[in-house]
Amino acid sequence: MVKVEKGDVIKLRYTGRIKETGEIFDTTDEEIAKQAGIYKENGVYGPVPIAVGAGHVLQGLDEALEGLEVGKKYEIEIPPEKGFGKRDRKLIKTFTLGQFRRQGIIPFPGMPVEIETEGGRKLKGRVLTVSGGRVRVDFNHPYAGKHLIYEVEIVEKVEDPIEKVKGMIELRLPRVDANKVIIEVGEKDVVVDFTPVLDEVDRGTLALGEILLESDLKFLGYEEITFKPNVEELLKPPEEEAEAEEEVIEEKVEEAEPAETAEATEETTETTQEEKPAEEKAEDEETNETEEPKEEAGKAEEEEKPKKRTRKSTKGRKTRRTTTKKTTSKKKTKAAEEKEEKSE
Repeated sequence: MVKVEKGDVIKLRYTGRIKETGEIFDTTDEEIAKQAGIYKENGVYGPVPIAVGAGHVLQGLDEALEGLEVGKKYEIEIPPEKGFGKRDRKLIKTFTLGQFRRQGIIPFPGMPVEIETEGGRKLKGRVLTVSGGRVRVDFNHPYAGKHLIYEVEIVEKVEDPIEKVKGMIELRLPRVDANKVIIEVGEKDVVVDFTPVLDEVDRGTLALGEILLESDLKFLGYEEITFKPNVEELLKPPEEEAEAEEEVIEEKVEEAEPAETAEATEETTETTQEEKPAEEKAEDEETNETEEPKEEAGKAEEEEKPKKRTRKSTKGRKTRRTTTKKTTSKKKTKAAEEKEEKSE
């Protein structure tokens, strides 16, 4: 037989009623809620996950769960001091009728009201009497001073660490699909990543849920608790969140730029070399040759000198041709003069 101990995570069915009147005020059963007239359209019904001793239910019920067996049904009676408390006369206040009328309220006995104190705190109460321009309001819990009867059944005792965390998520955030949440559990640390369900829940609700979850997980023995995103990130104004995302993108771009620039430089160098005309390639080759040892550079200079002498010899040949032409014309002149002398 499996018994419940303090610190265990269990799944519990229960129905609570007032002993004096038999009125049902709370239940995990949808059909019973409808029959009792306390059904809530947005309510969550079925076995509820709780951590025994963590204060997830009334003190009297929480204490009574220890030692019970899984799978059995029990009826538990809870006295007022461990239920909704004893009635306190100090919580019955008197107001003037004018205070209500100035707010457009016409009070009557049994009417639920909400009063805001000077400190900004809102108190819920119920009008007891209206007479002589005076209104008496009771701020005690409606079931204060009443004995309670709980019918309970412990459906399951959760053993798996990840399932325990899921159970706490279901308790605090019943509208979130705990199966979509990423959970990593260590011996004394736990990471709860709500990123996959961010579009399914209000950020403010999620932030409040994380605050409550942190105390629950600490109760289960975890010392280091990490939420993604955390409360500060969830409550950050949209403008600041957008700026933070831009900064992250810029950092990633800056990290990627050096590698991309290097690749681009290599590609540009290769393209330039391919597109260079033949003459420029030759110049590059000559430039490379100048970087060779001095002996090879000297040989290159010696090879260039004969080329220059060859150009000079060409000019010389042209000069000789001109001289030859001049000599021939002088001979012809002498021959003509000799012919004239003979004819005389």
